[in-house]
Amino acid sequence: MKDYELLVNILRDQVVPALGCTEPTAVAYAVAKAKEVLGEDITGLEIYVDRNIFKNGKEVGIPGTDKKGILTAAALSMVIGKSEYKLQVLKDVSDESLKSALDIIDRNMIKLNLKKDVKGLYIEVIARKGRNSSRVIIRNSHLNIVMIEKNGTQIFSKDSGNNIADKPSLRDKIREFTIEDFKDFVDNVSYEKIKFIEDGINMNEEIGKTGLKLDLGIGIGHLFNNSSNAEQYAKAITSAASEARMSGYPLPVMSSAGSGNHGLVAILPIAIIGEKMGVKREKIVRSVALSHLVTIYIKSYTGALSPVCGCGVAAGVGASAGLSYLMGGNLAKIKGAIKNMIAGISGMICDGAKIGCSYKLAISVNAALDAAKMANRNIFIPSQDGILDESAEKTIRNLGRISVEGMANTDGVILDVMMKECK
Repeated sequence: MKDYELLVNILRDQVVPALGCTEPTAVAYAVAKAKEVLGEDITGLEIYVDRNIFKNGKEVGIPGTDKKGILTAAALSMVIGKSEYKLQVLKDVSDESLKSALDIIDRNMIKLNLKKDVKGLYIEVIARKGRNSSRVIIRNSHLNIVMIEKNGTQIFSKDSGNNIADKPSLRDKIREFTIEDFKDFVDNVSYEKIKFIEDGINMNEEIGKTGLKLDLGIGIGHLFNNSSNAEQYAKAITSAASEARMSGYPLPVMSSAGSGNHGLVAILPIAIIGEKMGVKREKIVRSVALSHLVTIYIKSYTGALSPVCGCGVAAGVGASAGLSYLMGGNLAKIKGAIKNMIAGISGMICDGAKIGCSYKLAISVNAALDAAKMANRNIFIPSQDGILDESAEKTIRNLGRISVEGMANTDGVILDVMMKECK
């Protein structure tokens, strides 16, 4: 039997609470750490980020404020950020702290730079006060600090070499497993070891219901809302949760594979459909665990951030597997749901985190439901179609190759288009 304790550890590492969009939040986390290492008030801050962090942080709301973007998150972190809160680093935001943060921005104390010559997720923060400085670098995943310096002296490093970005993370160890392993795991693992997954169900349902009640965002969730139709309600609550999150509503969500929106898709449709069907809570939790595992597995190949929309291409695929399992699908049908989903939604691009992502989440939920229902009725997109393969695992690797190799220039073009729109 494979090391299923490793899968528990991966789930605990990759399924964590997040307040606000994870990209500006990760920058805020790095700023908080740099501030703590510096040990005094920052008077100058330099930030370097990769294209995807820049893209995803550009138009997204910051929790507890009516402001957007990385500069706001970084400035708030200079005022109230605490690294111990991790992806909830900005949870202490107040009107007073926002006023101080906006003053920091007005005084041009923060310089945000695009670092074009890096692969994968990259955040570098340099904080200064007089002659003193601190430096923090994050690579590969949102909370993965790989280096800390103070006054030019390295005080922490995960790797003394130059290949930090190439080192396998805990997330990437999921590649040691197969879809069959994941199903065997959720079938047989002690419920107590995965019961924490229920926290994410409760957390994400809360923000979704709040989004519907308050009609936050632009009304996407409100449009789909029909509590008497389980599938429509699943779309409604998922998109409403994203609208609330993207607009900066101060409630946390449970993330999946480093993304709050991924967590909404990976969790909510399964939870809502399961509840409407009267499925036992334990079965719902096991189905959501499968959804998370497939989502994380796909992200290990496409990357933490990518040119394709992970809400559809990763979490949506995870949700299709979880929905198939929830509705009684066997291993062949779960694999079929994965391939059906990839056949249909693999072309969805990521053009940054913003309120419009809520519609992509609704599309992803709808497609996941269709993919699972097709598979459970023995309707499978043929394996020779397009990028599909006989195995679900090889199909996922094909998807990853297209995202990493085939779309290598896509992010640059998307960002160029987005920046020109700002001029």
